[in-house]
Amino acid sequence: MSSTAAAAQPVYSHREVIRVIGGIALCILLSALDQTIVAPAIPAMSADLAGFGDFSWIISAYLLTSTAATPILGKLSDIYGRRPLTLLSILVFTAASILCGLSQSLAQLVAFRALQGIGGAGLIAMAHAAIADVVTPRERGRYQVYMSGMWGLASIGGPVVGGLMTDHLSWRAIFWVNLPLAAIAYRLSSRALRLLPPRTPEGARIDIAGAGLLTVAVVCCLLLISRAGQPGESSVAVTAALVLAGCVALALLMAQERRAPDPMLPLRMFGNTVVVRGLFMSFSNALITFATTLLVSLHVQLAMGGTAGGSGLVLTPYLLTFVALSFSGGRLSRRLGRTRAIMSAAFASCAAGLLLLATIDGATPVALMIAYSLLVGAGIGLVQPNITVTIQNACERRDVGVATGCMLLFRSIGGAFGATLAGAIVARGIGGSAALLDAGFQWAFLACAAVAVVSLGVALTTRDLALRSA
Repeated sequence: MSSTAAAAQPVYSHREVIRVIGGIALCILLSALDQTIVAPAIPAMSADLAGFGDFSWIISAYLLTSTAATPILGKLSDIYGRRPLTLLSILVFTAASILCGLSQSLAQLVAFRALQGIGGAGLIAMAHAAIADVVTPRERGRYQVYMSGMWGLASIGGPVVGGLMTDHLSWRAIFWVNLPLAAIAYRLSSRALRLLPPRTPEGARIDIAGAGLLTVAVVCCLLLISRAGQPGESSVAVTAALVLAGCVALALLMAQERRAPDPMLPLRMFGNTVVVRGLFMSFSNALITFATTLLVSLHVQLAMGGTAGGSGLVLTPYLLTFVALSFSGGRLSRRLGRTRAIMSAAFASCAAGLLLLATIDGATPVALMIAYSLLVGAGIGLVQPNITVTIQNACERRDVGVATGCMLLFRSIGGAFGATLAGAIVARGIGGSAALLDAGFQWAFLACAAVAVVSLGVALTTRDLALRSA
């Protein structure tokens, strides 16, 4: 950015930054809560609704559309501004929540969950991009922790609230609870985001072909991942078709983005090694997060004979550590002015914790298992806000929205890989011997540890750019 352009950028006071964050924090909570509150209600939905297929699509439909829509909405916000896209996302999310609560069949619920995923993608992408608009990279870690706090609150409170509402009210109540939260989020965001400078879309042309090809490629990838966790239901022909369609869509996307005047996915971003490495770390961190959360929970229930409630109690210290270290990691990067050392230490902590978790079996004391998981939670918490800061600090200002969207895209795909890895344990271990089940968990934790070690190498070799103060 030229010095003239830089000078034109407004400078925000701490009070104004807090006002913007207050406006978008509920957006993060809305989207994050909707991904955690649904799981306890699925059995009740299954008993109440008659329909086709697998009820896992209640979650998968949201994941597919939200993942595909995230970079597209990020790009559109670069053109039209954060405020219009934020308000539109809240309206879509609210309308979809109403329709989900009124669903009379599984087909309807899955369709409306897919619509809800699009709104949720906008909420997440706009929140992260809006922070980048008002806070310099040097200070961003200080405020990024509020977003991590919302995720932590949703991760801990979502399953509890979802279970209580389903037991004492109805599964439909988990969607009605979005309505008052969305109304408050709309009012706060509408007022707070007026502080952002308006965008001038004159001359901008939406890359519709690029958006469509990106969507096809992402959906094919996620469908392949979901099928990998269900080997008994897969077929060679369907898998080959998905691989072929995904590869063709990706090749056409690359060709389209090279010639598009205003590409949906600017290839110049992928010439920036810091951004590329940050995207990989976003993928690997999400894989480790989802896999560890699910594997610890499943180990308590399947290998130790615990209950679902008991597994939640075991996970609570891990999740609290994740939230607490997110705050510390953001403040530490602000103090150091760089992120490489923090991210390296974080992935080292993850690797150590996962290697220790790979040694547990059904007879391992619960306290020891919790201690090992705390190392992983600490690493995840330290690295997550700093990945966001690293990518936004390295990319061009005009690409902040789409770069943030890509980061969240890679995070979603990594989370899907992690969930599939844990699901494969259930598919192969249930019904087998205790030794076979323990071996499955050990190999899964070792696989995650290997990902953490590779990520440590990536973090250590990432160019350590100073965080910009302007």
